[in-house]
Amino acid sequence: MPTPRRYTNGISNVQGSSTLGDLGMPDPTLYHVFMDDFDFFDETDGVDWDIAATSGSIVMADGGNGTILLTTKAADDSLAQLATNYENFAFVAGKKAWFKAKVTAGAATSQDMIIGLHSDDQTPVAGAPASGVYFRKDDGDTNWDFQVMASSVSVVVDTAIATCTTSAVTLGWEFDGVSAFKIFVNDAMVGTVTTTDFPTTELGVAATVQAGSSSAATLTIDYLCAINER
Repeated sequence: MPTPRRYTNGISNVQGSSTLGDLGMPDPTLYHVFMDDFDFFDETDGVDWDIAATSGSIVMADGGNGTILLTTKAADDSLAQLATNYENFAFVAGKKAWFKAKVTAGAATSQDMIIGLHSDDQTPVAGAPASGVYFRKDDGDTNWDFQVMASSVSVVVDTAIATCTTSAVTLGWEFDGVSAFKIFVNDAMVGTVTTTDFPTTELGVAATVQAGSSSAATLTIDYLCAINER
């Protein structure tokens, strides 16, 4: 391993004349950052997350990096959902945004999943959230799809960007602040879609798994991360 370069006086990403110009680290106020690594979780609804839509269970699971396990009931269309209590993210023209999650599906085919940012919707699989930018896996196939919804209209669907398996996968996107969404799977860019009809309403971070048969479906989440420029 090469010797790391050491910046003993710190680094900065702002002008020296600004408020935090002499701070020895990047200005943390330039970005709005949400990151949950699931080292802690209160199973009481509405404390850490809104879990009211869950008909199964959501519990912390053993794992070296902090994980949480969503499990549906053993009934077709039963679901388990993690959603932030508030819709704290919005796409703004000229401002970049990012999303990344690491998840493991319990089954590659017989379950639905939606992971990303979307408007409040406790039954997102039944149709689609009114607005959102998220990854979707439908019951009956093994395709991860990327979808953009705005005002109840599906403005972009990029299908089969990756094959769903029962191994861990990272799913992510980057919005350039204008019209382009770069799509990433396991930190490799797999495509780019463009639309000027991106959502303009507030969105929350959410992850949902829904059973596609009479067997319980599971989704293990290592982390959920969303970032936008202020």
